[in-house]
Amino acid sequence: MSIKEQRIAEILVDHQGREGSLLPILHDVQAEFGCVDADSEKLIAQGLNLSRADVHGVVSFYHDFRPSADPRPEVQVCRAEACKARGVEAIIADAEKAAGERVRVSTVYCLGLCSAGPAARVGDRLHARLDSKGLVEVIENAR
Repeated sequence: MSIKEQRIAEILVDHQGREGSLLPILHDVQAEFGCVDADSEKLIAQGLNLSRADVHGVVSFYHDFRPSADPRPEVQVCRAEACKARGVEAIIADAEKAAGERVRVSTVYCLGLCSAGPAARVGDRLHARLDSKGLVEVIENAR
Protein backbone atom coordinates (compact mmCIF):
# COMPACT_ATOMS: atom_id res chain seq x y z
CA MET A 1 0.00 0.00 0.00
CA SER A 2 1.42 3.39 -1.00
CA ILE A 3 1.68 6.29 1.40
CA LYS A 4 -1.12 8.03 -0.48
CA GLU A 5 -3.40 4.99 -0.26
CA GLN A 6 -2.62 4.64 3.43
CA ARG A 7 -3.31 8.31 4.17
CA ILE A 8 -6.61 8.29 2.26
CA ALA A 9 -7.62 5.14 4.14
CA GLU A 10 -6.89 7.00 7.40
CA ILE A 11 -8.98 9.98 6.27
CA LEU A 12 -11.84 7.63 5.40
CA VAL A 13 -11.63 6.04 8.86
CA ASP A 14 -11.65 9.49 10.47
CA HIS A 15 -15.02 10.16 8.82
CA GLN A 16 -16.45 6.67 9.15
CA GLY A 17 -20.09 6.59 10.23
CA ARG A 18 -20.67 10.29 9.60
CA GLU A 19 -23.57 11.23 7.40
CA GLY A 20 -22.63 13.39 4.43
CA SER A 21 -18.92 12.69 4.80
CA LEU A 22 -17.92 13.04 1.15
CA LEU A 23 -17.24 16.80 1.18
CA PRO A 24 -15.23 16.74 4.41
CA ILE A 25 -13.22 13.80 3.05
CA LEU A 26 -12.55 15.65 -0.19
CA HIS A 27 -11.42 18.74 1.74
CA ASP A 28 -9.09 16.62 3.88
CA VAL A 29 -7.60 14.92 0.81
CA GLN A 30 -7.09 18.29 -0.90
CA ALA A 31 -5.45 19.70 2.24
CA GLU A 32 -3.16 16.66 2.48
CA PHE A 33 -2.10 16.36 -1.16
CA GLY A 34 -2.93 19.75 -2.70
CA CYS A 35 -5.45 18.19 -5.06
CA VAL A 36 -8.08 15.51 -5.55
CA ASP A 37 -6.74 13.62 -8.54
CA ALA A 38 -8.24 10.65 -10.37
CA ASP A 39 -6.44 8.13 -8.16
CA SER A 40 -7.80 9.82 -5.03
CA GLU A 41 -11.30 9.86 -6.49
CA LYS A 42 -11.05 6.11 -7.13
CA LEU A 43 -9.85 5.35 -3.59
CA ILE A 44 -12.53 7.54 -2.02
CA ALA A 45 -15.24 5.95 -4.16
CA GLN A 46 -14.10 2.47 -3.15
CA GLY A 47 -13.94 3.45 0.52
CA LEU A 48 -17.44 4.94 0.51
CA ASN A 49 -18.96 2.30 -1.77
CA LEU A 50 -19.80 4.93 -4.39
CA SER A 51 -19.12 5.00 -8.09
CA ARG A 52 -16.14 7.02 -9.24
CA ALA A 53 -18.63 9.06 -11.31
CA ASP A 54 -20.45 10.04 -8.10
CA VAL A 55 -17.22 11.25 -6.52
CA HIS A 56 -16.00 12.96 -9.69
CA GLY A 57 -19.35 14.71 -10.06
CA VAL A 58 -18.89 16.34 -6.66
CA VAL A 59 -15.21 17.14 -7.28
CA SER A 60 -15.94 18.75 -10.63
CA PHE A 61 -18.96 20.68 -9.32
CA TYR A 62 -17.05 22.57 -6.62
CA HIS A 63 -14.34 24.96 -7.76
CA ASP A 64 -12.33 24.44 -4.57
CA PHE A 65 -11.06 21.06 -5.72
CA ARG A 66 -8.14 20.85 -8.13
CA PRO A 67 -7.19 17.80 -10.24
CA SER A 68 -3.48 18.50 -9.80
CA ALA A 69 -1.44 20.17 -7.09
CA ASP A 70 -0.43 23.82 -7.46
CA PRO A 71 2.35 24.74 -5.03
CA ARG A 72 1.74 28.47 -5.29
CA PRO A 73 0.08 30.27 -2.40
CA GLU A 74 -3.53 31.22 -3.11
CA VAL A 75 -5.21 34.55 -2.44
CA GLN A 76 -8.98 34.34 -2.77
CA VAL A 77 -10.62 37.65 -3.62
CA CYS A 78 -14.32 38.13 -3.06
CA ARG A 79 -16.07 39.38 -6.16
CA ALA A 80 -19.65 39.05 -4.94
CA GLU A 81 -22.10 41.92 -5.26
CA ALA A 82 -21.32 43.59 -1.92
CA CYS A 83 -17.58 43.67 -2.64
CA LYS A 84 -18.30 44.84 -6.19
CA ALA A 85 -20.34 47.69 -4.76
CA ARG A 86 -17.39 48.55 -2.53
CA GLY A 87 -14.93 48.69 -5.47
CA VAL A 88 -13.24 45.30 -5.78
CA GLU A 89 -13.25 45.36 -9.59
CA ALA A 90 -11.10 48.51 -9.60
CA ILE A 91 -8.32 46.78 -7.65
CA ILE A 92 -8.21 43.40 -9.45
CA ALA A 93 -5.77 44.47 -12.19
CA ASP A 94 -3.19 45.64 -9.61
CA ALA A 95 -3.68 42.40 -7.67
CA GLU A 96 -3.09 40.22 -10.73
CA LYS A 97 -0.03 42.25 -11.69
CA ALA A 98 1.41 41.89 -8.17
CA ALA A 99 0.68 38.15 -8.16
CA GLY A 100 2.44 37.42 -11.42
CA GLU A 101 3.20 33.70 -11.60
CA ARG A 102 4.20 33.40 -7.92
CA VAL A 103 0.72 33.67 -6.37
CA ARG A 104 -2.59 32.25 -7.59
CA VAL A 105 -5.36 34.85 -7.35
CA SER A 106 -8.76 33.21 -7.44
CA THR A 107 -12.29 34.51 -7.31
CA VAL A 108 -14.72 33.51 -4.59
CA TYR A 109 -18.26 34.70 -4.08
CA CYS A 110 -18.71 35.81 -0.48
CA LEU A 111 -16.32 35.55 2.41
CA GLY A 112 -18.97 36.78 4.84
CA LEU A 113 -17.47 40.26 5.18
CA CYS A 114 -20.06 42.06 3.09
CA SER A 115 -20.06 45.24 5.18
CA ALA A 116 -16.26 45.36 5.26
CA GLY A 117 -15.31 44.64 1.65
CA PRO A 118 -13.44 44.39 -0.54
CA ALA A 119 -12.24 41.23 1.17
CA ALA A 120 -9.68 38.51 0.55
CA ARG A 121 -8.58 35.29 2.23
CA VAL A 122 -5.22 33.56 2.45
CA GLY A 123 -5.62 30.18 4.11
CA ASP A 124 -7.78 30.80 7.17
CA ARG A 125 -6.85 34.47 7.47
CA LEU A 126 -9.34 37.06 6.28
CA HIS A 127 -8.47 40.59 5.14
CA ALA A 128 -11.11 43.30 4.94
CA ARG A 129 -11.55 46.90 3.79
CA LEU A 130 -8.91 46.41 1.13
CA ASP A 131 -7.85 49.06 -1.31
CA SER A 132 -5.38 48.43 -4.11
CA LYS A 133 -2.35 48.96 -1.86
CA GLY A 134 -3.77 46.66 0.83
CA LEU A 135 -4.58 43.84 -1.57
CA VAL A 136 -1.14 44.07 -3.18
CA GLU A 137 0.39 43.83 0.31
CA VAL A 138 -1.70 40.72 1.06
CA ILE A 139 -0.46 39.16 -2.19
CA GLU A 140 3.17 40.08 -1.56
CA ASN A 141 3.00 38.49 1.91
CA ALA A 142 1.20 35.33 0.76
CA ARG A 143 3.11 32.16 1.61
